[in-house]
Amino acid sequence: MTHDPSGFRTPADATATAPLPPVVDRAAWQSQLDELRVREKAHTREGDAIAAARRRLPMVEIDPAIPLLGEHGPVPLVDVFEGRRQLIAYFHMWHTGKPAQDQCEGCTFFNGQVRELSYLHARDVTFATFSEGPYQESRAYRDFLGLEMPWYSTQPAADALLAGRWFGMLVCYLRDGGRVFETYWNSWRSTEVMAPSYGLLDMTVYGRQETFEDSPAGWPQHWANTGEQFRTDGRPTAQWARLAAGRSDDLGTSRG
Repeated sequence: MTHDPSGFRTPADATATAPLPPVVDRAAWQSQLDELRVREKAHTREGDAIAAARRRLPMVEIDPAIPLLGEHGPVPLVDVFEGRRQLIAYFHMWHTGKPAQDQCEGCTFFNGQVRELSYLHARDVTFATFSEGPYQESRAYRDFLGLEMPWYSTQPAADALLAGRWFGMLVCYLRDGGRVFETYWNSWRSTEVMAPSYGLLDMTVYGRQETFEDSPAGWPQHWANTGEQFRTDGRPTAQWARLAAGRSDDLGTSRG
């Protein structure tokens, strides 16, 4: 392991001695890339077709008065839209009373990459986080990470929002006047849409370097798919850069 400037250790040794792809001339390389591009374009078109089907799904009405807790106290769900027509909510898992290093590494990874909200707002969409935990300590985590999206605690009515599902999901809502509807939800690997880091890593020669990947023999696969792929040195990886910048990770918990 080596250290990078952000303050945490990186598995540089996993790639420093890794095997290399075969070397060919540019024409042969471009020929194989062109073959792959046909599959990439088909994949893109299938994604467009799935999105088109998603836009044609029916929807289910839910109570617009379901309460959440926000910066100024109780907030009905309909107000979370902030006057916009649509809302995307990420349900952030929380371990109440535990310090920052013990918080959900997966939710930190996915939710922490949603940074620029103006493009969503320009299309009449609000993005918000619905935390499983108490407002004050989970909001302190948001501030430690430097996130900017609106943050709410679901503790007043988590069961009504979950409807038999679980935290770690992404839910899309539509507002029609004072009425609120759910139009779509997903979880598990479907939330990768929130994480451009994965899309970028998928383009590199060694990929995500995770154990589930189909890679050539000897390719680095340092990260086990147990949640540890989102941690470095015992913490969610994103925390190290914040600590190096001097931010406090004190959440006000008994173990903080």
